Amino acid sequence: MTPKEARDIADAGFAYIARDAELVRVLLMESGSDAAGLRAMAARPEFAVFVLDFLLEYDQRVLDFAESEHIAPQRVQMARVVLGGGDPW
Repeated sequence: MTPKEARDIADAGFAYIARDAELVRVLLMESGSDAAGLRAMAARPEFAVFVLDFLLEYDQRVLDFAESEHIAPQRVQMARVVLGGGDPW
């Protein structure tokens, strides 16, 4: 997986979260920020890793996201590893 593919998955993850009011609420709570702060955080490179970590936190959350994007759930984990600077396998 390329870094661009990984970033695309993270961006899709953020869009997925943004469409669900409950996920937005939980993300805001976990980030310790408000909506304006979250928008500012979104501009930072490490935000993509934060989004993927959030999705990977619960099995059902990552499964639902992967299904909505028509990708294998393992690709979300691979994207996290790539963006975190590791070897995806």
